[in-house]
Amino acid sequence: MKFINAVVACAPAVSALWPIPATYNHGDTALFLDDSVKVTYNGQEVDLHAASVTSFAAPAKYGTTNSSSVTSAQIVGTAVQRTYQTVLNQSYVPWQFHPRNAKFEPTANGSSITSIQLVQNATDPKDVGKPLTGSVDESYTLDLSTSGNVVISAKSSIGLARGLTTFTQLFYKSSNGGFYTPLAPVSIVDSPKFPYRGLHMDVSRSYYPVKDILRQLDAAAYSKLNRFHLHATDAQAWPLYITSKPELTDLGAYEKNLIYSASDLTDIQEYGALIGVEVIVEIDSPGHTSSVWFSNPDLIAAFNQQPSWDTYAAEPPSGTLKLNSTAVYDFLNEVYDDLLPRLNPYTSYFHTGGDEVNLNAYLLDDTVRSNDTAVLQPLMQKFVDRNHNQVRANGLHPLVWEEMLLTWNLTLGSDVVVHAWDSVEGSVGKVTALGHKVVSSNYQFWYLDCGQGQWLDFYPNVSASWWPFPDYCSPRKNWRLVYSYDPLANIPANETHLVLGGVVAIWSEQTDPINLDRQVWPRAAAAAEVLWSGAKDPVTGQNRSQVEASPRLADHRERLVARGVQAEPVHMVFCTQNGTQCGEIHSK
Repeated sequence: MKFINAVVACAPAVSALWPIPATYNHGDTALFLDDSVKVTYNGQEVDLHAASVTSFAAPAKYGTTNSSSVTSAQIVGTAVQRTYQTVLNQSYVPWQFHPRNAKFEPTANGSSITSIQLVQNATDPKDVGKPLTGSVDESYTLDLSTSGNVVISAKSSIGLARGLTTFTQLFYKSSNGGFYTPLAPVSIVDSPKFPYRGLHMDVSRSYYPVKDILRQLDAAAYSKLNRFHLHATDAQAWPLYITSKPELTDLGAYEKNLIYSASDLTDIQEYGALIGVEVIVEIDSPGHTSSVWFSNPDLIAAFNQQPSWDTYAAEPPSGTLKLNSTAVYDFLNEVYDDLLPRLNPYTSYFHTGGDEVNLNAYLLDDTVRSNDTAVLQPLMQKFVDRNHNQVRANGLHPLVWEEMLLTWNLTLGSDVVVHAWDSVEGSVGKVTALGHKVVSSNYQFWYLDCGQGQWLDFYPNVSASWWPFPDYCSPRKNWRLVYSYDPLANIPANETHLVLGGVVAIWSEQTDPINLDRQVWPRAAAAAEVLWSGAKDPVTGQNRSQVEASPRLADHRERLVARGVQAEPVHMVFCTQNGTQCGEIHSK
């Protein structure tokens, strides 16, 4: 990253872009932007007023509708509308990034942006709305001249959308009226470090209205994440409506209205595709399936064994799909046959789960009656093979949690992406050593729900042994810890290509719609910069500086708040107003 040295009174305290581009030069000339600017896409003018982006549930659409996915024109049109909405309706006055009483705003009669040219210089791949990892080039260049001409070039519509996102972060609201950048001229060349950059959200343990999920998608896109993992079902509840098996939600959801209908799921997926965030659904199995018992008790072994549930499961209620049951296979075949064709237009992936399977549960499985891995492993191989074959038959690629490879020693196809989470075991390196592709959700760094304390209640005779009641993954993962994680750490150079990226995760044992935003943001954005820009400073080769990053992240937080995301603060105002005065130079 390089900066032009000139600074003027109206320049912000930080040249706030998040994530930081690969190369970035800027000046100190102020330019204003309004809705009269001419925008063209490959020479064709785009009407800023053709659609209204007034809610997350009603994204703008351009071009003809393609029933199999979204089109390039829709992606670019949506990106233009989001740019218009962001700058003119979701900007903020950055007083907190200047010394108190400073006069930092330009005069309202300054020069303006006159044109924005969007140049896509290659044809989108057919799967642009549901891309396989790495199939879409997200790189872009952005040039803004002091005369007010903007050119954003990219090889794909998604690249143009990323460039427009960066463009919006150059602008601020003036208390005197108008919207300006103090940074012209600007020259940016940018591309992501990792092709798979995700946010995981557990929507089963707590129910979230669709608008809350769409808001997370919006914030993810604004932070240049490109995958959204929807953990749709679990032991506690089954909120995902399956058209052919309505009893799953009728009886397995917390309440009959707390479900995600088929149209809800399509809305979530389509909105993600329009803003360049592929939504990947997970139905966890064979464990974490106790909620199936409420509608299909004959399919579940070891259901809700009390009080010793922890003998049979990681969480209450215990219960797992039976492992050697033709009825279970028929059930999964029917669920997949209903769901997977509906997912296919908007994604190339389906997550089949596979985490935290408890051997002891199969002692109570009348089709097995054993906890011996020699007995269970071939049955698990058959179970996963069946699932993955049906996933492939529907044109999708399977993902699995790491246990299926590292604990159960299953043979997985070369198309399978392994989702690693257990950093204590060094699982990312173990997966790559076996030649498999992997994404990392290292729980010691990227589980955002950690550090809230135990959610279990302890009986008086055992409570003292658990005091002071930390959860298994304490402490809380503050943004600096999130930012310090490198998915490539300790991975041999000849295996780094197998690390596709990572997924920052929020689980819902103690998260619900009330605290969702502050649990996720802006900490998820810290992971987003690691995944887009890389964990290491390209000049020093060391982890990027917190001192440099914190004011940029604080600015990004303000932009998220302006978008309606209740993100928690990075600093108190004293720190943002006074540069590095909140820095610590002494070792502990």
